[in-house]
Amino acid sequence: MQQHSEYEERLDEAMSALQSCQQERSLESCYVCEQCIGCDIRSKYIRAVYESMSKGETGGFDF
Repeated sequence: MQQHSEYEERLDEAMSALQSCQQERSLESCYVCEQCIGCDIRSKYIRAVYESMSKGETGGFDF
């Protein structure tokens, strides 16, 4: 079994916090939340996603 990197662990933690928040508010998406813009929980999740994708390297992503 492969161990999670520190980036994957942070992503898992951030995702869990985000999902908990959505469940507490009975929401299926952050986009319908009045606090979506500027939300610290969502910002940490987005940052964790990018760090997980880049493994800490700087640079952009092409989508």
